[in-house]
Amino acid sequence: MNISKTVVIAVLRERGQNDRADFVDRELPEYIDTSRHGGLLATLHVDPAELADAEPA
Repeated sequence: MNISKTVVIAVLRERGQNDRADFVDRELPEYIDTSRHGGLLATLHVDPAELADAEPA
């Protein structure tokens, strides 16, 4: 499953984790492959299943 980087960044910024959001913005592609970057998402406490509902149409 792929998730838009902008959704992950928005979640992190909502939490006040601006440094982590900046890191994601710099280091990850526009669409994040959850199988490839699942470990990083887990470290950031971002659940891909919850973000799938937040994806823009």
